[in-house]
Amino acid sequence: MPRLLCFGDSNTYGTQPLPAYDAELPRNERRWPVVCAGDLGWDLTEEGLPGRTTARPCPIMGPHMDGRIGLFIALESHGPIDALAIMLGTNDFKAHFDATADQIAADVGFLLDIALSEDVQARHGGFEPFLIAPPAPFETGVFADEFAGATDKARGIAALYAAEADKRDVGFFDAGRVISCSDVDGIHFDATAHEALGHAVAAFITSEIERG
Repeated sequence: MPRLLCFGDSNTYGTQPLPAYDAELPRNERRWPVVCAGDLGWDLTEEGLPGRTTARPCPIMGPHMDGRIGLFIALESHGPIDALAIMLGTNDFKAHFDATADQIAADVGFLLDIALSEDVQARHGGFEPFLIAPPAPFETGVFADEFAGATDKARGIAALYAAEADKRDVGFFDAGRVISCSDVDGIHFDATAHEALGHAVAAFITSEIERG
């Protein structure tokens, strides 16, 4: 059975929208990777780490939040895989990183380069990477200060991601076309959004594979 590896942050892990920092909410059991793999009828490997960035060690959460490190580890510790879905970038809009949309998109491009590298592809017998642009975060709720400026910076980020995917002939999906971040905290997905995104990504992957 084909295997899908989903690599991302808290929205791949399934963290629910947080009304307060100390809120204890269960992981969403119907998170989008589970829904997606179910629709595809594929096996699933989940690599969602809350706080993960595209390419930035976090001075607060730790150096292991750097997605470059995480992707190398994931691709060497799992497999073989047949497809890789990358959805990262939300945490890069935290104010303390002071990253521009162009920088974040370029870092996503580097993650694609890792996935497309000859050694990594050979390790898995070849696989298809897919890039998913997360819906733009916005400043509200308990994370408003932490993501100050994110609303303006995130405008147009999907087009920048699409350009990085196009450069490498990689399939691209804009999650912002089917869902948005929760009004509760501006960064996470509610249960309805997870369900919708999972179905949409499965349909997208199916169409990309059929197209060849």
